[in-house]
Amino acid sequence: MSFLKSLGSIFKSEPKNNEPETMESVEYEGFTITPAPVSEEMGFRVNGTIVKGEKRHTFIRADVLPSQQACADEMVRKAKQMIDQQGDSFFQ
Repeated sequence: MSFLKSLGSIFKSEPKNNEPETMESVEYEGFTITPAPVSEEMGFRVNGTIVKGEKRHTFIRADVLPSQQACADEMVRKAKQMIDQQGDSFFQ
């Protein structure tokens, strides 16, 4: 049995650090959009913040994309869409 455990440990990967890495912020219509993709087993989850003045909204979605940059780009696109549709109302 110990042989099988040894064999299994060879193929077992270390758990990923799921702490989001903050990427470069984008200014849009008076808001600051900061992507922070979360590393997951299948790719990167759309995550970040939208800030205006003292107000802050954490933005996380179910979308998982294969690359960190694609994920950051998608977060910015979705955040801009939300700002265009809702303005400041999503802070409430």
